[in-house]
Amino acid sequence: MQVQNKNDGKRGAFFIEDNGKEVALMHYIFSGPDKFIIDHTEVDEAYEGKGLGKQLVRAGVEYAREHKMKILPYCPFAKKIFELTPEFGDVVF
Repeated sequence: MQVQNKNDGKRGAFFIEDNGKEVALMHYIFSGPDKFIIDHTEVDEAYEGKGLGKQLVRAGVEYAREHKMKILPYCPFAKKIFELTPEFGDVVF
């Protein structure tokens, strides 16, 4: 299971599938050309506690770094991960 990303230039999602079924999702909205807002994260109940949500946030941070973007973690889960992971601070706006 690996994190995938899809977006249409306005909004997008990082997601993880298991056997063709989406089991984790982190939705984001672009806020200009160099920022995006994480507004929702969810993990299928059967996959909770396996670190999938953290993988999604990490993928978002890597994407932001690669594209020289900043992130606003509006979603409570993402916000908590950012608070617990000081090394993600370089991408927060």
